[in-house]
Amino acid sequence: MIGYFRYMVVLVVTSVAMLGGQYVLAQAMAADSTTGFPPLDQWKAAIVAGDAAALKALYSTDPAAQVQANGGAANADADVNFWLSLKARGMKLEIVRMKERPDAESIIFKAEVQTGPNGETMNVTDAQGWRKQGEQWRLVGAERTDAPHLKQPSDMKKDLYPADADARAEIKKAEDKAAKEHQRILLVFGANWCYDCHVLDLAFHRPDFASVMAGYEVVHVDIGLDGKKNGDVAKQFDTPLDKGIPALAVVEADGKVVVSQKNGEFEDARSLTPEVLLEFLNKWKLEAR
Repeated sequence: MIGYFRYMVVLVVTSVAMLGGQYVLAQAMAADSTTGFPPLDQWKAAIVAGDAAALKALYSTDPAAQVQANGGAANADADVNFWLSLKARGMKLEIVRMKERPDAESIIFKAEVQTGPNGETMNVTDAQGWRKQGEQWRLVGAERTDAPHLKQPSDMKKDLYPADADARAEIKKAEDKAAKEHQRILLVFGANWCYDCHVLDLAFHRPDFASVMAGYEVVHVDIGLDGKKNGDVAKQFDTPLDKGIPALAVVEADGKVVVSQKNGEFEDARSLTPEVLLEFLNKWKLEAR
Protein backbone atom coordinates (compact mmCIF):
# COMPACT_ATOMS: atom_id res chain seq x y z
CA MET A 1 0.00 0.00 0.00
CA ILE A 2 1.48 3.31 -1.10
CA GLY A 3 -0.02 5.24 1.81
CA TYR A 4 1.56 2.92 4.38
CA PHE A 5 4.87 2.98 2.51
CA ARG A 6 4.88 6.78 2.40
CA TYR A 7 4.11 7.00 6.10
CA MET A 8 7.03 4.69 6.88
CA VAL A 9 9.40 6.64 4.64
CA VAL A 10 8.42 9.89 6.32
CA LEU A 11 8.80 8.54 9.86
CA VAL A 12 11.50 5.92 9.59
CA VAL A 13 14.14 6.85 6.99
CA THR A 14 17.55 5.79 6.06
CA SER A 15 21.18 5.91 5.18
CA VAL A 16 24.09 4.89 3.07
CA ALA A 17 27.80 4.78 2.72
CA MET A 18 29.69 3.93 -0.40
CA LEU A 19 32.06 1.03 -0.19
CA GLY A 20 35.44 2.01 -1.49
CA GLY A 21 37.20 4.16 -4.02
CA GLN A 22 36.24 7.75 -4.55
CA TYR A 23 32.88 7.22 -2.84
CA VAL A 24 34.15 6.42 0.67
CA LEU A 25 32.22 8.43 3.23
CA ALA A 26 34.73 10.82 4.78
CA GLN A 27 34.30 13.39 7.50
CA ALA A 28 35.48 16.10 5.13
CA MET A 29 32.41 15.58 2.93
CA ALA A 30 30.09 16.95 5.59
CA ALA A 31 31.61 20.41 5.32
CA ASP A 32 31.47 20.32 1.51
CA SER A 33 27.99 18.84 1.22
CA THR A 34 25.90 20.66 -1.37
CA THR A 35 22.61 19.17 -0.18
CA GLY A 36 23.25 19.28 3.56
CA PHE A 37 23.34 15.48 3.76
CA PRO A 38 26.61 13.86 2.57
CA PRO A 39 25.13 10.42 1.75
CA LEU A 40 22.73 12.10 -0.68
CA ASP A 41 25.71 13.86 -2.29
CA GLN A 42 27.36 10.44 -2.67
CA TRP A 43 24.20 9.03 -4.23
CA LYS A 44 24.10 11.91 -6.72
CA ALA A 45 27.82 11.58 -7.50
CA ALA A 46 27.46 7.87 -8.23
CA ILE A 47 24.64 8.56 -10.71
CA VAL A 48 26.57 11.25 -12.56
CA ALA A 49 29.66 9.01 -12.62
CA GLY A 50 27.59 6.09 -13.90
CA ASP A 51 29.03 3.90 -11.15
CA ALA A 52 26.51 1.09 -10.72
CA ALA A 53 28.39 -0.70 -7.94
CA ALA A 54 28.79 2.44 -5.84
CA LEU A 55 25.15 3.41 -6.36
CA LYS A 56 23.78 -0.03 -5.51
CA ALA A 57 25.91 -0.14 -2.35
CA LEU A 58 23.93 2.79 -0.98
CA TYR A 59 20.65 0.83 -0.89
CA SER A 60 19.81 -1.23 2.18
CA THR A 61 19.70 -4.99 1.71
CA ASP A 62 18.73 -5.97 5.28
CA PRO A 63 16.00 -4.97 5.36
CA ALA A 64 15.60 -4.60 1.62
CA ALA A 65 14.94 -1.05 0.49
CA GLN A 66 11.27 -0.40 -0.29
CA VAL A 67 10.80 1.48 -3.55
CA GLN A 68 7.76 2.95 -5.26
CA ALA A 69 7.99 4.36 -8.77
CA ASN A 70 5.16 6.30 -10.42
CA GLY A 71 2.56 4.81 -8.12
CA GLY A 72 3.69 1.20 -8.45
CA ALA A 73 5.94 -1.14 -6.50
CA ALA A 74 9.56 -1.48 -7.59
CA ASN A 75 12.84 -2.45 -5.92
CA ALA A 76 16.36 -1.17 -5.42
CA ASP A 77 17.70 -2.74 -8.61
CA ALA A 78 14.96 -1.09 -10.67
CA ASP A 79 15.65 2.25 -9.01
CA VAL A 80 19.38 1.97 -9.69
CA ASN A 81 18.72 0.98 -13.31
CA PHE A 82 16.38 3.92 -13.81
CA TRP A 83 18.86 6.51 -12.59
CA LEU A 84 21.75 5.03 -14.56
CA SER A 85 19.62 4.75 -17.71
CA LEU A 86 19.37 8.54 -17.78
CA LYS A 87 23.14 8.71 -18.47
CA ALA A 88 23.19 11.92 -16.47
CA ARG A 89 25.71 14.55 -17.50
CA GLY A 90 24.81 16.57 -14.45
CA MET A 91 22.14 16.82 -11.79
CA LYS A 92 20.70 19.66 -9.73
CA LEU A 93 18.84 18.81 -6.54
CA GLU A 94 16.34 21.18 -4.96
CA ILE A 95 15.55 20.13 -1.41
CA VAL A 96 11.86 20.46 -0.62
CA ARG A 97 12.06 19.09 2.90
CA MET A 98 14.74 17.50 5.02
CA LYS A 99 13.78 16.05 8.38
CA GLU A 100 16.38 14.58 10.71
CA ARG A 101 15.88 12.07 13.50
CA PRO A 102 18.50 10.15 15.48
CA ASP A 103 20.23 7.89 12.95
CA ALA A 104 17.55 8.61 10.34
CA GLU A 105 16.93 11.18 7.62
CA SER A 106 13.81 11.87 5.54
CA ILE A 107 14.32 13.89 2.37
CA ILE A 108 12.03 15.09 -0.40
CA PHE A 109 13.74 16.69 -3.38
CA LYS A 110 13.24 17.70 -6.98
CA ALA A 111 15.97 16.62 -9.40
CA GLU A 112 16.74 18.27 -12.70
CA VAL A 113 18.84 15.78 -14.62
CA GLN A 114 20.86 16.83 -17.66
CA THR A 115 20.40 13.96 -20.07
CA GLY A 116 21.87 15.23 -23.33
CA PRO A 117 24.67 17.34 -24.77
CA ASN A 118 22.35 20.16 -25.83
CA GLY A 119 20.85 20.92 -22.45
CA GLU A 120 18.08 18.31 -22.54
CA THR A 121 16.74 17.69 -19.05
CA MET A 122 14.36 15.42 -17.19
CA ASN A 123 12.61 16.36 -13.94
CA VAL A 124 12.10 13.79 -11.20
CA THR A 125 10.56 14.09 -7.73
CA ASP A 126 11.91 11.71 -5.11
CA ALA A 127 11.15 11.09 -1.45
CA GLN A 128 13.90 9.13 0.25
CA GLY A 129 14.34 7.58 3.66
CA TRP A 130 17.85 7.00 4.99
CA ARG A 131 18.93 5.13 8.09
CA LYS A 132 22.28 4.67 9.75
CA GLN A 133 23.21 1.00 9.86
CA GLY A 134 26.29 0.65 12.03
CA GLU A 135 28.71 3.26 10.74
CA GLN A 136 27.11 3.54 7.31
CA TRP A 137 24.10 5.36 5.95
CA ARG A 138 21.87 3.42 3.61
CA LEU A 139 18.76 4.20 1.63
CA VAL A 140 15.86 2.20 3.07
CA GLY A 141 12.95 3.67 1.13
CA ALA A 142 12.24 5.78 -1.94
CA GLU A 143 9.14 7.04 -3.74
CA ARG A 144 9.96 8.36 -7.19
CA THR A 145 7.85 10.25 -9.72
CA ASP A 146 9.33 10.62 -13.20
CA ALA A 147 8.55 13.69 -15.30
CA PRO A 148 5.55 14.78 -13.17
CA HIS A 149 2.73 16.51 -15.01
CA LEU A 150 1.64 18.71 -12.11
CA LYS A 151 3.71 21.47 -10.58
CA GLN A 152 5.70 20.17 -7.63
CA PRO A 153 6.14 22.45 -4.59
CA SER A 154 9.55 23.86 -3.75
CA ASP A 155 8.75 23.75 -0.04
CA MET A 156 5.97 22.67 2.30
CA LYS A 157 5.69 25.85 4.33
CA LYS A 158 2.14 26.76 3.34
CA ASP A 159 -0.18 26.24 6.31
CA LEU A 160 -2.91 24.37 4.47
CA TYR A 161 -4.12 22.70 7.66
CA PRO A 162 -3.90 25.12 10.62
CA ALA A 163 -3.65 23.20 13.87
CA ASP A 164 -6.23 25.42 15.58
CA ALA A 165 -8.86 25.19 12.85
CA ASP A 166 -12.32 23.96 13.84
CA ALA A 167 -13.22 21.62 10.99
CA ARG A 168 -16.92 21.45 11.79
CA ALA A 169 -17.22 25.22 12.04
CA GLU A 170 -15.42 25.67 8.73
CA ILE A 171 -17.66 23.09 7.05
CA LYS A 172 -20.78 24.83 8.38
CA LYS A 173 -19.51 28.17 7.07
CA ALA A 174 -18.79 26.58 3.68
CA GLU A 175 -22.27 25.03 3.57
CA ASP A 176 -23.89 28.40 4.20
CA LYS A 177 -21.87 30.05 1.45
CA ALA A 178 -22.39 27.16 -0.98
CA ALA A 179 -26.17 27.42 -0.52
CA LYS A 180 -26.05 31.08 -1.51
CA GLU A 181 -23.59 30.69 -4.38
CA HIS A 182 -25.01 27.50 -5.98
CA GLN A 183 -21.89 25.50 -5.14
CA ARG A 184 -20.85 22.22 -3.60
CA ILE A 185 -18.27 21.74 -0.84
CA LEU A 186 -14.99 20.01 -1.56
CA LEU A 187 -13.56 18.47 1.61
CA VAL A 188 -9.83 17.75 1.37
CA PHE A 189 -8.64 15.51 4.20
CA GLY A 190 -4.90 15.81 4.67
CA ALA A 191 -2.05 17.32 6.68
CA ASN A 192 0.75 19.84 6.32
CA TRP A 193 3.32 17.01 6.39
CA CYS A 194 1.72 15.42 3.33
CA TYR A 195 3.67 16.32 0.18
CA ASP A 196 0.85 15.25 -2.12
CA CYS A 197 -1.55 17.57 -0.29
CA HIS A 198 0.67 20.49 -1.31
CA VAL A 199 0.82 19.19 -4.90
CA LEU A 200 -2.98 19.03 -5.01
CA ASP A 201 -3.32 22.54 -3.61
CA LEU A 202 -1.02 23.91 -6.33
CA ALA A 203 -3.16 22.16 -8.93
CA PHE A 204 -6.34 23.74 -7.56
CA HIS A 205 -4.75 27.16 -8.13
CA ARG A 206 -3.83 26.58 -11.77
CA PRO A 207 -5.37 29.23 -14.08
CA ASP A 208 -7.01 26.50 -16.18
CA PHE A 209 -8.76 25.19 -13.06
CA ALA A 210 -10.32 28.55 -12.15
CA SER A 211 -13.72 27.98 -13.75
CA VAL A 212 -14.28 24.53 -12.26
CA MET A 213 -12.97 25.51 -8.82
CA ALA A 214 -15.49 28.37 -8.78
CA GLY A 215 -18.11 25.67 -8.34
CA TYR A 216 -16.71 24.55 -5.00
CA GLU A 217 -16.12 25.82 -1.51
CA VAL A 218 -12.89 24.11 -0.43
CA VAL A 219 -12.39 23.04 3.18
CA HIS A 220 -9.10 21.49 4.31
CA VAL A 221 -9.65 19.00 7.13
CA ASP A 222 -6.55 18.24 9.18
CA ILE A 223 -5.86 14.63 10.17
CA GLY A 224 -2.93 15.65 12.39
CA LEU A 225 0.48 14.13 12.95
CA ASP A 226 -0.97 10.79 14.03
CA GLY A 227 -3.55 10.57 11.24
CA LYS A 228 -6.42 10.37 13.73
CA LYS A 229 -7.44 13.99 14.18
CA ASN A 230 -10.96 14.71 12.87
CA GLY A 231 -11.54 11.00 12.40
CA ASP A 232 -15.18 11.54 13.35
CA VAL A 233 -15.52 14.10 10.57
CA ALA A 234 -14.04 11.69 8.03
CA LYS A 235 -16.46 9.01 9.21
CA GLN A 236 -19.43 11.39 8.99
CA PHE A 237 -18.59 12.13 5.36
CA ASP A 238 -17.86 8.49 4.54
CA THR A 239 -14.21 9.13 3.67
CA PRO A 240 -11.82 6.40 4.88
CA LEU A 241 -8.28 7.63 5.51
CA ASP A 242 -6.45 4.30 5.70
CA LYS A 243 -5.73 4.31 1.95
CA GLY A 244 -3.74 7.55 2.14
CA ILE A 245 -4.18 11.28 1.79
CA PRO A 246 -5.22 13.62 0.32
CA ALA A 247 -8.69 12.09 0.34
CA LEU A 248 -11.61 14.04 -1.11
CA ALA A 249 -15.33 14.20 -0.53
CA VAL A 250 -17.86 16.28 -2.44
CA VAL A 251 -20.77 17.45 -0.30
CA GLU A 252 -24.04 19.27 -0.98
CA ALA A 253 -24.79 22.56 0.75
CA ASP A 254 -27.11 20.64 3.11
CA GLY A 255 -24.29 18.31 4.19
CA LYS A 256 -25.31 15.31 2.09
CA VAL A 257 -22.36 13.38 0.63
CA VAL A 258 -22.37 13.33 -3.16
CA VAL A 259 -19.23 11.22 -3.55
CA SER A 260 -16.23 10.31 -1.42
CA GLN A 261 -12.98 8.63 -2.27
CA LYS A 262 -12.64 5.15 -0.84
CA ASN A 263 -9.41 3.83 -2.34
CA GLY A 264 -6.80 6.59 -2.10
CA GLU A 265 -7.46 7.76 -5.64
CA PHE A 266 -5.56 11.03 -5.17
CA GLU A 267 -3.08 9.99 -2.47
CA ASP A 268 -0.36 9.86 -5.15
CA ALA A 269 -1.27 13.32 -6.44
CA ARG A 270 2.31 13.99 -7.48
CA SER A 271 1.91 11.43 -10.30
CA LEU A 272 -1.49 12.57 -11.57
CA THR A 273 -2.23 14.56 -14.71
CA PRO A 274 -4.29 17.78 -14.79
CA GLU A 275 -6.83 15.96 -16.96
CA VAL A 276 -7.55 13.37 -14.25
CA LEU A 277 -8.20 16.06 -11.65
CA LEU A 278 -10.35 18.12 -13.99
CA GLU A 279 -12.41 15.07 -14.92
CA PHE A 280 -13.21 14.45 -11.26
CA LEU A 281 -14.01 18.09 -10.47
CA ASN A 282 -16.14 18.62 -13.57
CA LYS A 283 -18.04 15.39 -12.99
CA TRP A 284 -19.24 16.38 -9.52
CA LYS A 285 -19.76 20.13 -9.72
CA LEU A 286 -23.29 21.51 -9.93
CA GLU A 287 -24.65 22.35 -13.34
CA ALA A 288 -24.82 26.08 -14.02
CA ARG A 289 -28.23 27.65 -13.48
